[in-house]
Amino acid sequence: MFSAAPLSLEFFCLTDTGRLRENNEDAVAVDESARLAVLADGMGGYNAGEVASGMVTAFLKAELGRWLGESAGIASDTDVRRAMDICVENANQALHAAAQANPHYAGMGTTLVVAVFRHNRLLLGHIGDSRAYRMRGGRLLRMTRDHSLLQEQIDAGLISPDQAVFAAHRNLVTRAMGVQDTVLLETHQHDLRAGDTVLLCSDGLTDMLDDEQIASLLQEPVGLGEAGTALVAAANAAGGRDNIAVVLVRATGRDAGGRSWWPFRR
Repeated sequence: MFSAAPLSLEFFCLTDTGRLRENNEDAVAVDESARLAVLADGMGGYNAGEVASGMVTAFLKAELGRWLGESAGIASDTDVRRAMDICVENANQALHAAAQANPHYAGMGTTLVVAVFRHNRLLLGHIGDSRAYRMRGGRLLRMTRDHSLLQEQIDAGLISPDQAVFAAHRNLVTRAMGVQDTVLLETHQHDLRAGDTVLLCSDGLTDMLDDEQIASLLQEPVGLGEAGTALVAAANAAGGRDNIAVVLVRATGRDAGGRSWWPFRR
């Protein structure tokens, strides 16, 4: 069911190499007119990680962004989710073909989080251990579950979340783009309200900051740029062991009760 009017959205994105890495294998892309955000964390030798994440974010911004621009006004949520699946599969095939054709790119892959904002809803897809969160009313909700060996062990009761913080294999993903010629995008739908802030991020952020620390920074009464910069700075201050990528999207406008929300405008 639609709200009275589409929520207005404010976007901010940032990547950082971190303190220990020489290359930045994280990539982000935003198409504000299509209400689309994409984040990827690449992996692979040489510069293959950079190639993988850059290819996927550019492909999805171009192809999915174009489709949304042409069809979003008349498409159903089912149509959009199908378009997300098709575009991700096409990007995966292109990435896999590039890895097969160039020995330097053999084995390259990338995680993915893709978010499409529709009226008062968020259509969210992910692959791997990059994450999406929603901040609402001072409470942080993690909207994705990692595709990782560590998450599988937690789910099976073999390791506790507290033990997982110190696990040596915490960055081994069980699903990634480009590694095989097919890949499954996990998709979900979430409601969106005025005042919400959505965070997409790579594990360079979540390995350094826990959910409580992230929530504390997102509650600060500042603009999106300051909030995003503060998240990256905190991850670096905690060690900055990996590249860090964040995308922040804040919803403004009127909620279902007619109340106006224009939080922390810059």
